[in-house]
Amino acid sequence: MQKPAVTLMVKAARAAGNVLLRNMHKLDALNVVEKDRLDYASEVDGQAETVIIKELRRATPDYAILGEEGGAQGSGRFTWVIDPLDGTSNYLHGFPHFCVSIALVENGEPIHGVIFDPLRNDLFTASRGSGATLNDKKIRVAERKDLNGAFLITGFPPRERKSVGAHLKCIEALLQDAEDIRRTGSAALDLAYVACGRADAYFESGVKPWDIAAGALMVREAGGKVVDYRGRSTGPMDTRGLMGRPLVAGNLKICDALQNKIVATGYANALD
Repeated sequence: MQKPAVTLMVKAARAAGNVLLRNMHKLDALNVVEKDRLDYASEVDGQAETVIIKELRRATPDYAILGEEGGAQGSGRFTWVIDPLDGTSNYLHGFPHFCVSIALVENGEPIHGVIFDPLRNDLFTASRGSGATLNDKKIRVAERKDLNGAFLITGFPPRERKSVGAHLKCIEALLQDAEDIRRTGSAALDLAYVACGRADAYFESGVKPWDIAAGALMVREAGGKVVDYRGRSTGPMDTRGLMGRPLVAGNLKICDALQNKIVATGYANALD
């Protein structure tokens, strides 16, 4: 049985997904702004976030909100953390890989998460202590024991380009053992894919709470581990954690192996 908060989040995520799908046929006509170097947002991001906030506010008017587009609104014990379009660059290029991500965070810790891929109609949900699901079926992280033959996902965020040399050196070292490494362009979906076993592990630096709050909970509830590049806690997933952070996610064994490789190659040091 879905928890009431998750039911609300699913309704909001599906409404936002409909906004994304309705606008796909007119990508050339969208207003696009460059928030930071190589970091873009479109009017669709804003429209989708507005729809989500309207749904959430109706049921929880006193909860704070942290949205990628609208920023922080209010404060308190509970915060809705929203990415209305994770994978904006993909969306604007017509590359069919993006999602809606919503988390409910209590005192910095995610307690409910929803990630919705409107193109595939894939609905990922998780609640703390209750496991994670994909389209109402329980999911678990993959059981791969080490990096040998691993299928990995990473990302190259615009905010972290200064460390790209160290990142590429790490990738070169990982490819000595791993089967392959993907860069899909949506941190939320990357984490959801790790949670359901479509990928063995994921690592990326510079991610923000709206990128990872729902997905990190999903991986943990699917039996996995989520830490920073040195094995430490990922920190609060609300306004106290707005600085970008590095993240590693996977099952316990592969997460440790990946984290150790990131440190050994000097990639972790490059971010200090």
